[in-house]
Amino acid sequence: MIIVLFGAPGVGKGTQAELLAARKQVPHLSTGEAFRQAIREETELGKIAKNYVESGKLVPDDIVTGIVREAMNRPEYSGGCILDGFPRTQSQAESLDAILTSAGSEISCVVNIDVANEEIIGRMLKRGRKDDTEAVIRDRLEIYNSQTAPLLEYYGSHGKLISIDGNADVETVYARIDDVLPA
Repeated sequence: MIIVLFGAPGVGKGTQAELLAARKQVPHLSTGEAFRQAIREETELGKIAKNYVESGKLVPDDIVTGIVREAMNRPEYSGGCILDGFPRTQSQAESLDAILTSAGSEISCVVNIDVANEEIIGRMLKRGRKDDTEAVIRDRLEIYNSQTAPLLEYYGSHGKLISIDGNADVETVYARIDDVLPA
């Protein structure tokens, strides 16, 4: 089973991925952790990504996809995984589809956790992180809306998209996700 958790920054994708992984016995493949591991292990793609990260530039889609492909080839993900933070662009989505097709697999579902922008801003400001200023959060939401939100249409047109209301406590949101997952 391949599940993609989708939604704007601050909707709780990481939290829900951890709960799903623990309760459904499907490993969570965090793109951020895959990046850190590739950089730590100094893989070829990790070295390239490190140069982009250290210079403050966005890592190109082909490098991001390559790191995710390497991670998905690990034995612990052979039975599927929960992805959060990937894909973020249509190019990444198409590459993920190609990776899965070549492995004889496909995305089971894309669960979009829908939360209003003002609620997201409030949540993220409460986290108390230094880089979570209202201006930075609004900028991240703008980038999400212009670059990543179009994937909702992409996955909707492929019959993979399920949206749930993320305006609730963690357990209620988990129950809503659990209700829509394929058996």
